[in-house]
Amino acid sequence: MALRMKASMFVGLFLLSLAWKAAWAKVQVNMEDRVEVFLGDTAQITCMFTVSDSPDNVIIQWYMITKTNVRLRIYYGNSTMQVVDRGGQFTDKISVNGMGNSSEVVLTIRDVKLEDELEFICHVNGMSVGSKEGRTMLRVFASPDRPIITGEESGISVSNENPSKMGSCEAKNGYPRPNITWYRDQSSLQNTPGEVSVVTLVTKVSSGLYTVQSDLHLNVVKEDKDSFFYCEVSYLVPGGTKMTESNKINITVYYPTTSLDVWVESPKGSVKEGDTVEVHCRADGNPQPPFTFMHNMEELKSEPNVLVLKDVTRQSNGNITCTALDLDTYEETLGQTELFVDYLDPAVLIPKDTHVMAQGEELMATCNALSSLPTHTVWFKKGKKVAEGHTLTLKDAVFDMAGTYVCVVKVPSLEGLETTGSLRVFVQGRPEIKKSADPVQEVSPEKTQKLSCHARGYPTPVITWSSSDKSQVLKLSQRETEDEVLSVVSVKVTSDITAYCNASNEHGTVSVSFSLKAIVQTTSSALSTTVTTPLVPVTVVAPVTVTTVTPVTPPKRVKKEGSGVVIAVIIICILLLAILGSVLYFLYKKGKLPCGRSGKQDLTKPNKGGIVVEMKSDNTEEAVLLSVNGDKKPPSDQ
Repeated sequence: MALRMKASMFVGLFLLSLAWKAAWAKVQVNMEDRVEVFLGDTAQITCMFTVSDSPDNVIIQWYMITKTNVRLRIYYGNSTMQVVDRGGQFTDKISVNGMGNSSEVVLTIRDVKLEDELEFICHVNGMSVGSKEGRTMLRVFASPDRPIITGEESGISVSNENPSKMGSCEAKNGYPRPNITWYRDQSSLQNTPGEVSVVTLVTKVSSGLYTVQSDLHLNVVKEDKDSFFYCEVSYLVPGGTKMTESNKINITVYYPTTSLDVWVESPKGSVKEGDTVEVHCRADGNPQPPFTFMHNMEELKSEPNVLVLKDVTRQSNGNITCTALDLDTYEETLGQTELFVDYLDPAVLIPKDTHVMAQGEELMATCNALSSLPTHTVWFKKGKKVAEGHTLTLKDAVFDMAGTYVCVVKVPSLEGLETTGSLRVFVQGRPEIKKSADPVQEVSPEKTQKLSCHARGYPTPVITWSSSDKSQVLKLSQRETEDEVLSVVSVKVTSDITAYCNASNEHGTVSVSFSLKAIVQTTSSALSTTVTTPLVPVTVVAPVTVTTVTPVTPPKRVKKEGSGVVIAVIIICILLLAILGSVLYFLYKKGKLPCGRSGKQDLTKPNKGGIVVEMKSDNTEEAVLLSVNGDKKPPSDQ
């Protein structure tokens, strides 16, 4: 009995020890719930496991759960072998690495496709210690293209009773299906009965990707003309969500006219007489209605929204009305503006046109012009400013004050508005002749000389010419200017002459003379002198003729009164030659001159009769022969 009890206790302790050992000998597997990757990327699924009691061999098997919920093995292996199941969709695109106790195994899937989005199972078989498995879901993502938005081109009327389609937004090639949200400015638009309606169409293409199209229907209001609409696409990516916005669009909104804006577009600022005026009219509705323009209750032809008034005058002042007609309701809307045309009347001068005043008198002239604006007046004479203000004062009148005075009246505040007037002032008096710069002029004989005479006065002087020797004075021209009379004549000079310019009017006559001196051109000739002594026979070996040469100089202008001086010079030269002949004769008698005594000699051959001095001049017709003692001999005695 005791032995049986001991045996029972031993068996119980053995079974207890086996149960205790079995309770601690097991396999543990840990895996992620999901792994997320982009389409086309590489996915890695990790299987972490722990096997107690260190069995000699652990077998790893990978399974997938198909879309039809079928479990298929795609891989198995241990520390000595690795086998990928053939014939499956992962045969050529998976690999497994990492084996051993208390380790991890990684399943790598290359070039992930949409059909690879499946659940994967890692089964760890610890043999004697049992087996365990874990599961991971593979998620695949594809970002959609940038959304494309289009607006309604024909425009939308605010009078439509139901929401009207105003735009469409499309997002292509996304996975999983992207979502589209509409925005007006910064506010999102949600389905609201009678106001907002969003219609979404989802299409799945053959590649498995999604295309989403969303149409926005809206009851528009007038304020929507300034609003911008866009759509936002939200989509899932590994680890989160992203959003992409489309371009912003503005829609055309049609709304009725409630008021008109009427204004003068051109010219800017003030309007003056003679301008071309453009009046514009614009309605606050859309589209712009047809317009009608009326000016002082008279309908005028116009462009669609522009009224053109050409060459306006002060009579154009008044009210311009623009009327718009709503073609839907046939209601009229009015707008208006006032047109005021500034003006400047022609200048009024007192005295006007012309005024005659005596020398020494005083004149006070005025120039005014009626204008709608303040004016400013300036006086000019020959382009030079002579006075400023409406009044021109001339004191102690002289001829220099005569002429044309121009007054210019301007409106300083409005460019281009100006008028002018002129006043011709005459100063009465005896004529005045402008003095000549050269009253005495030298002229060659038989030449024609031009003379000019400037005279002024009022009434306009009459110019006549005369001369001292009654020679002909040929009148060439006579021209009157504002200030003077100019007369030009020509005179043929044959001798000294005096020409007279005579200017006369009802107040008297004045004259001025022009002295013309006739000059002659003379040239001094070379003088040759030969001295001959007939009393003593002399043989001349070398020429003894002495010639005095006066250098040739340019012709001198010699007055007729100077001809006596020339004669005196010639006589002096003759006396000098006579003295020279006497000296030569004296030297000959003393034997100082080696001359032959063979007889009479001339310039080339000495004469035997003596020394003869012969003098010739262009100014005398006879030759004068002198003996040594100075006696004059007739030419026949040579």
